[in-house]
Amino acid sequence: MALRARFSGGIFRSGAVIGARSMSSWWRDVEPAPKDPILGVTEAFLADPSPNKVNVGVGAYRDDNGKPVVLECVREAERRIAGNLNMEYLPMGGSIKMVEETLKLAYGENSDLIKDKRIAAVQALSGTGACRLFADFQKRFSPDSQIYIPVPTWANHHNIWRDAHVPQNTFRYYHPGTKGLDFDSMMDDIKNAPNGSFFLLHACAHNPTGVDPSEEQWREISQQFKVKGHFAFFDMAYQGFASGDPERDARSIRIFLEDGHLIGCSQSYAKNMGLYGQRVGCLSVVCEDEKQAVAVKSQLQQLARPMYSNPPVHGALIVSIILSDPDLKKLWLKEVKGMADRIIGMRTALRENLEKLGSPLSWEHITNQIGMFCFSGMAPEQVDRLTKDYHIYMTRNGRVSMAGVTTGNVGYLANAIHEVTKSG
Repeated sequence: MALRARFSGGIFRSGAVIGARSMSSWWRDVEPAPKDPILGVTEAFLADPSPNKVNVGVGAYRDDNGKPVVLECVREAERRIAGNLNMEYLPMGGSIKMVEETLKLAYGENSDLIKDKRIAAVQALSGTGACRLFADFQKRFSPDSQIYIPVPTWANHHNIWRDAHVPQNTFRYYHPGTKGLDFDSMMDDIKNAPNGSFFLLHACAHNPTGVDPSEEQWREISQQFKVKGHFAFFDMAYQGFASGDPERDARSIRIFLEDGHLIGCSQSYAKNMGLYGQRVGCLSVVCEDEKQAVAVKSQLQQLARPMYSNPPVHGALIVSIILSDPDLKKLWLKEVKGMADRIIGMRTALRENLEKLGSPLSWEHITNQIGMFCFSGMAPEQVDRLTKDYHIYMTRNGRVSMAGVTTGNVGYLANAIHEVTKSG
């Protein structure tokens, strides 16, 4: 008997019917993704009706009234942009002007690497996008390599290299006992890694610990990288925002360049210009010569093409105008120093308040650490108590966003921390 085509549920099949059940089963096995721990903190904070609630979990700058800030240099750049430009695509590599100015910031105004055109660089979707683009580049052109990531690190670093299918390893970085750098263990792990390994390094204001190597320690790290032939990829999310001085905050990178390393670098303007939602950043890779830089840039653009094709234009224009105009750049340097100084001041105030309360613990690490985050040393159970009893919200690893600390809440925060930690 000849088979007849039959119609059911909008699909023809010869001798068979694909029913509604099989059609609806495509996504039946999809489970809800786990909530992002940082975003979950903000959600819980917003849902809390307490008038005393404090959010020190958010990784975005706030003024002393706890309000988001738009820098005046950014407002002026926006005024200059308004109505003057069309909405055409940027090239795949992004704004040439923005990239040029960004490289000067990282590598130095008079860098020979820039003059000799030895840096392959493209605009990226902020620091996250720059890291992801490099991770894909690493996987494509060094497929057998793995990435060594510090313990701890920004949680998304693990997601980025995992989703790029790059094998991961870790190296020791933070010492819970001293609440400082575990330098000896870090150096041991660098020495024991296979020659030619990739390492992810935080250029300044390590997230989440706020613990950075000293200049002398950076020199030792660089020398050991030379001995082992390791590749350093710097994530620089806080240049200028850490100390208030962009040159000082780029010192780690400059040390590696002085020692002749070929490095990679992710830059972001989320924190230091407050351009969080504009997603403007840069990925750069130092190469042996101009020819190699041209080849590497072409491959970075090739990777970007199926991902997002072209980066957004508005934030890139803001950055270009600010950094290329001497008066606006001067204003930016003043404003970014003001943000850094406020956070440094809040560190001092929090430590002093804790010490005045007679805390039996040492809180020196609050002022020894740098940048937006303070790794408090509190246990997850202590953090839970802060939330339950005092309506204070932070990630359970004890990371305090100093941007959320103000003159109005620092006393309340210190008292709560004292109460949950005074038993040791």
